[in-house]
Amino acid sequence: MTVFHRNEKKDPLPEKLKGGVIAIGNFDGVHRGHQAVLGRALALAEARGVPALVLTFEPHPRSVFNPDMPVFRLTPAPLRARILEVMGFHSVIEYPFDRPFSQRSAEDFIQSILVDWLGASEVVTGFDFHFGKGREGGPAYMMEAGRRHGFDVTLVDAFRDEGADVVSSSRIRLLIGEGNVSEAAGLLGYRFTVEAEVIKGQQLGRTLGFPTANMALAPETSLRPGIYAVRFRRANGSLHDGVASFGYRPTVTEEGAPLLETFLFDFSGDLYGEICSVSFFGRLRDEWKFEGLDPMVAQIHKDAEESRALLSGVQPISEIDARITF
Repeated sequence: MTVFHRNEKKDPLPEKLKGGVIAIGNFDGVHRGHQAVLGRALALAEARGVPALVLTFEPHPRSVFNPDMPVFRLTPAPLRARILEVMGFHSVIEYPFDRPFSQRSAEDFIQSILVDWLGASEVVTGFDFHFGKGREGGPAYMMEAGRRHGFDVTLVDAFRDEGADVVSSSRIRLLIGEGNVSEAAGLLGYRFTVEAEVIKGQQLGRTLGFPTANMALAPETSLRPGIYAVRFRRANGSLHDGVASFGYRPTVTEEGAPLLETFLFDFSGDLYGEICSVSFFGRLRDEWKFEGLDPMVAQIHKDAEESRALLSGVQPISEIDARITF
């Protein structure tokens, strides 16, 4: 799959990708609701015998309009692209989103991007997709524009879970903020996963017999501090079960930003500088402040045992989960 970081004013789209079915949206999380939209686009593209493409936007519009409170991204662009590739898309276009772009009219968006640049044969979006200056373009506008310009439009209704609640990125963010990574996985269709570079920490874990791979997550990450059963994927693709602490390390320090510290089971080696991922399978407990290092070490042993037990025999919950976290 090809990822384009381009726009129609500077870069022509390869001819082999024109005339495709275009799924449009932010798709942060690529959750089960998004997968309903994306799956429809894939099916329509296969029926037509044309490419299936995703048109999305970077950075997230909410972060552009409110830079002091950037949105917590469930799937940063590289992870989102990998999930879309697993689903079967030929290409994803990460269109630059900024304030000037937000001022373009709905008709300009239709004409210059969908018609002239992409040559869309069909557009697939969620039922509530809006676009153009002041959100003037909506589902009815898109349908009418399709009739005028000669492309079909498919609108996909909201996807609801077994409790009849709409599956949304906002709902999943709330669950992760509560530490409920298990329920979040049910809505995502795969285990919540973060990516970051492994950095040097205080190296106290090495001294205590529990060396950790340390990652500084994006400041807006709203994962609840605590101890988690996780699976760790190295840059070379190798997988390792482990137990991770996310938080402020209150026993040794209460200063600085939260840190994700992962102890990998049955592993030794240097991970510094690697971009790795951590997938969350379950929350074990809160972050505690211990009265000294000895009780902390004893609890780490218990946490590791509990994590091994939780991860033993776990199965993928979807094809995406099988490819991303297994």
